[in-house]
Amino acid sequence: MYLPNPQRYDSMLYRRSGRSGVMLPAVSLGLWHNFGGVDRFDNGRAMLRRAFDMGITHFDLANNYGPPYGSAEENFGGILKKDFEPYRDELIISTKAGWDMWPGPYGDYGSRKYLLASLDQSLKRMGLPYVDIFYHHRPDPETPLEESMSALDTAVRSGRALYAGISAYDAKQTTEAVKILRDLGTPCLIHQPKYSMFVREPEHGLLDVLGKEGLGCIAFSPLAQGLLSDRYLQGVPPDSRASRNLFLKAADIDSRKLATIRSLNEIAKQRGQSLAQMAITWVLRDGRVTSALVGASSVEQLEQNVAALKNLKFSDEELRRIDEVLSGKAAKA
Repeated sequence: MYLPNPQRYDSMLYRRSGRSGVMLPAVSLGLWHNFGGVDRFDNGRAMLRRAFDMGITHFDLANNYGPPYGSAEENFGGILKKDFEPYRDELIISTKAGWDMWPGPYGDYGSRKYLLASLDQSLKRMGLPYVDIFYHHRPDPETPLEESMSALDTAVRSGRALYAGISAYDAKQTTEAVKILRDLGTPCLIHQPKYSMFVREPEHGLLDVLGKEGLGCIAFSPLAQGLLSDRYLQGVPPDSRASRNLFLKAADIDSRKLATIRSLNEIAKQRGQSLAQMAITWVLRDGRVTSALVGASSVEQLEQNVAALKNLKFSDEELRRIDEVLSGKAAKA
């Protein structure tokens, strides 16, 4: 029988999600990779146990996480029943729909039919009566925004979700979505954007909107699919994600990118951190960011990511040097 660490809340930092009543751990665990049907079940189970022992109370999923699609939710549901059922009310569990899930015109994007059918399937896979947060995973350029937001409103009003969220929406789309949901009586809780030292688009208006509207922000891929770690300091390893040319392409990691990674690593070492730890703390430097959503392939990697919270402060000089490296100015000097 799994008995969680009784001191699990003593060292984790929790941040309020916007102006809501929800607190999230500064580091949350995403199940995008390493929890699917092709992965080792016992490894995923060990990571989830260790995460909770360290005070990580938020586990983030989506309908098509795996592979195969749906298998991460199925595995999580099995682990939840075995280990976490007595602690369900201590957890924030989220899932999403918006990317391709099943064949045909009703298994992708943002129609009411797709979103609500997908949520029902997700709940069945996880063995849950509700999730805490249900996200629209990406905006749909064809479906009226009112329809997609109405589906989120229904999900909450029907009790299948406690809160509504959106992901990958730009600043203008977010403003419109927030207004629709507010008018429907289901305020948007949180936005999940892609944000890292290599992906800074949220700084160009989105974070301002989130701050103004009182939404939380949980940054996914803060390590840029592993680029912002020691994994690529010597080039592209043969067993890395980039070598498989999936979400991260080997062709994108040129000599200039490698030089940038190595320069950032030098700054991290001077801070007493790994590059991955500095990357996590960097996205958390902005008070509008509620949580950094990390993935992990092992318990040890997860522990190292959480250790980033031991040094959250940046000096103005450190931030200036990081910006110089990212802009290429440091390399030219």
